[in-house]
Amino acid sequence: NNNSSMDQNKSNPHSSSISQTTRETVNCIFERLRFQITRLESATPLTSHIFFIFGASGDLAKKKIYPTLWWLYRDGFLPERIRFIGYARSQITVAKIFEHAAIYMKVEKHERETFEKFVELNSYCAGSYDAEKDFQHLNDEANRLSKQESAHRLFYLALPPSVYESVTELISKHCRPKPPGWLRLIVEKPFGKDLQSSNKLSEHLSKCYVEEEIYRIDHYLGKEMVQNIIVLRFANHILSRVWNRDSIAAVIIIFKEDIGTQGRGGYFDQFGIIRDVIQNHLIQILSIVGMEKPRSTKGEDIRDEKVKLLRCISPVKPEDVVIGQYIGDKNSTNVEHQQGYLDDKTVPDNSTTPTYAQLILNINNERWAGVPFILRAGKALNEKKAEIRIQFRDAPGAMFDEDIRESDPNGRLARDELVIRVQPNEAIYLKLNTKRPGEMGFSIEETELDLTYGHRYQGVKLPDAYERLILDVFMGSKINFVRSDELQEAWRIVDPILELIDQKKLPLIPYKFGVFGIREAFEAAAKHGYIFRGTYLWKDERSGSITSKEEKKK
Repeated sequence: NNNSSMDQNKSNPHSSSISQTTRETVNCIFERLRFQITRLESATPLTSHIFFIFGASGDLAKKKIYPTLWWLYRDGFLPERIRFIGYARSQITVAKIFEHAAIYMKVEKHERETFEKFVELNSYCAGSYDAEKDFQHLNDEANRLSKQESAHRLFYLALPPSVYESVTELISKHCRPKPPGWLRLIVEKPFGKDLQSSNKLSEHLSKCYVEEEIYRIDHYLGKEMVQNIIVLRFANHILSRVWNRDSIAAVIIIFKEDIGTQGRGGYFDQFGIIRDVIQNHLIQILSIVGMEKPRSTKGEDIRDEKVKLLRCISPVKPEDVVIGQYIGDKNSTNVEHQQGYLDDKTVPDNSTTPTYAQLILNINNERWAGVPFILRAGKALNEKKAEIRIQFRDAPGAMFDEDIRESDPNGRLARDELVIRVQPNEAIYLKLNTKRPGEMGFSIEETELDLTYGHRYQGVKLPDAYERLILDVFMGSKINFVRSDELQEAWRIVDPILELIDQKKLPLIPYKFGVFGIREAFEAAAKHGYIFRGTYLWKDERSGSITSKEEKKK
């Protein structure tokens, strides 16, 4: 249970396999976090906090926001003087909200008393998203519950973009705390639908809020392995020396889902895979992989470097794009796999919205000139996975060519590759060549230096991305949030392609539910220098069987 309390490790019957060192590390991490919260409270010891959940009756609230607030409360990471207020149009009660969210809360028996205290801190207000009197009432309710008009206020907008403008304007007008209380606004993606709508939203927000008050949340920036990229790059001299076009042949960032739209295609159809995944999640990862070394770990220094990198990327060209849409596999025994995207009753019959896309980007600077950055995302594929693959250039010379041809006449020495597995089963592994054990001569095989988190850090809880990010908002840390100029650059890169797709000027390739991907995408990646061999095997220590860690087609 990833979301179980760390403090329970001491009594966990399985914890005997967890080393004392690991337990001490876990406790140290938690104590540091609690110390930061203590500092937060000591700065304003008598000030309350109010966390507002707009869209409290919706899916995101019940699946992510309320469970995350519960986990943070349970583990002692939230300020002591805090209240939670849900707001939506639905006539619903707090009890009903928690009934709907119960399956996602994962409350253990020994946590029931703490959970009841958490529930008691929650209230709910029903109201319109564009009526001033409802927001005035919400403000009055917040003052009544907190017993102070200067309570710090955090607003989480789990809302459709269509109501952002009215809601943000009315929050600023009627629900601001009195000084010295501060306001922080958490905005969920999508941040617009294209460059024009994004700029319009940013312009609107800038009229009501200063940039320091706005937290544009991209939950991928809260994932452990994405956050680890900065440390991996800049804290290891061995990597910093080869992190450039002289050593790296290609970079590919992959996002795969093994499910379709599952009846929510009507919402997805408004955006498509490029807007939903590539423009935000994957471009954000690209900016961290490619940026120059920041001056410090302060949020603004890191975000400055990300923006500099994005400004070096030309808008993607049509010939560097492959898009597709999944169809049902009528021969599959899996009922879901038999249904194509257009079989979703919420999707328009003639929809040409892509559910798969590959974009190949070029960064025009000294470090990366000539290195393709391949962004690939798709739904209804063979597995769920997100990873970054840094493929290094061929070893120079032909020293081992004769040994390789003895086993494979058409063979060549495999390229080294650094792989950062974001999800699931977080890991960092370096693929490299080694002598095959027990054989005479220089028979070569691929193997790995493997840092699988589940093995190396047994018992260490990797916080959910939303836990990290909501805690960051309380702390006022903006490292893992998207700044307006970052957002503008990301839209600039993909906007010309989105316009062509909307005009149906790019071919849409059908692919069967459950396949590895689209052949044309693999061929385009190979044309730009990414080489996939499909020969790398590893031994799964848990099952003792030989399994392929690579896809037959990347």
